[in-house]
Amino acid sequence: MSTKLFVGNLSFNTTENDLQDAFAAHGTVVEANLMMDRMTNRPRGFGFVTMSTAEEAQNAIAALNGQELDGRALTVNIARPREERPSGGGGGRRDFGGGGGGSRGGYR
Repeated sequence: MSTKLFVGNLSFNTTENDLQDAFAAHGTVVEANLMMDRMTNRPRGFGFVTMSTAEEAQNAIAALNGQELDGRALTVNIARPREERPSGGGGGRRDFGGGGGGSRGGYR
């Protein structure tokens, strides 16, 4: 069964091919994806690599976590499922409740 790895702290110069090459030394890479910013279409500094077996994934973690790629020390670990986020988009507005009227000292 394939195992997906999270790869963080990537240089903005790192390509999916660079990622694939780095991990291929430790097993069969099923897929390598860089996450891109939708607005700027530039890399976001992290991605995911899917290794063909859990054993290969563990080998890649042991070999590459903390190692440098394009001048950056990689963070490599098992990818966790994405947390559910409430829909609605936009920067997560928070309603802090009413403001007005009370005396806050100072200005009157």
